[in-house]
Amino acid sequence: MDLGLKGKKAIITGSTRGIGRRIAELLAREGCSVGIGARKADEVETALGELRATGASVKGAVLDVKDAVAYKGWIEGLAGELGGLDIFVHNVSGGGGMDGETSWYNCFELDLMGAVRGVETVQPHLETAGGGAIVFIGTTAAIETFIAPMGYNALKAGLITYAKQLSQALMPKGIRVNVVSPGPIYFPGGAWEGIKNSMPEFYESHRVLQPSGRMGTAEEVANCVGFLASPAASWVTGVNLVVDGGYTKRVQF
Repeated sequence: MDLGLKGKKAIITGSTRGIGRRIAELLAREGCSVGIGARKADEVETALGELRATGASVKGAVLDVKDAVAYKGWIEGLAGELGGLDIFVHNVSGGGGMDGETSWYNCFELDLMGAVRGVETVQPHLETAGGGAIVFIGTTAAIETFIAPMGYNALKAGLITYAKQLSQALMPKGIRVNVVSPGPIYFPGGAWEGIKNSMPEFYESHRVLQPSGRMGTAEEVANCVGFLASPAASWVTGVNLVVDGGYTKRVQF
């Protein structure tokens, strides 16, 4: 199936490794020019080299989503280098944590305000392009009780509501907004690898909740993002697509 992504221009936050990196790779394989970024300069340079070695058209720069001015400048700079923008994927996250208000503010700045500021910056570019797609990376921790009360869970839930409201406001402009919410995803250097190494019993207790008996992969999430970001999903907006291999047990009407 041709997703219709060839020639599109995409920016992905937090895209040097893990889910964000796999999204960048998939979009590049489908013919997109991609813009990437992360906090560490060495990771950005390594990712740029590896992606360009595959023939990908890719630009990139260091990214600090917490710095509102720098973050907006990062987007504007990449959009300029790419020659426009059709797709924006907000992947950066503060992640889980129980460090009191520090964890809450971290997720507020990265997960929620990162999305808000990103949309405010990319919207004019998407309108100039005649429309486009915005995809937020959520989590199943936002739709079912997970471990304990924490900012990550609550603020990702807020992100889903924000996306739904945006989808109504922006569809008249030809801009679709969707969320992809992964369940536990295992990849080198990721949170679940760390959990497996430091808390093997906890890891195993969640692995067995997967009907397939395994954790998901970053590639499986990226595939879903690629579809929602593409013209093939032209009539899909306001959706929270749960990508969890059956990990969650709720019935979604």
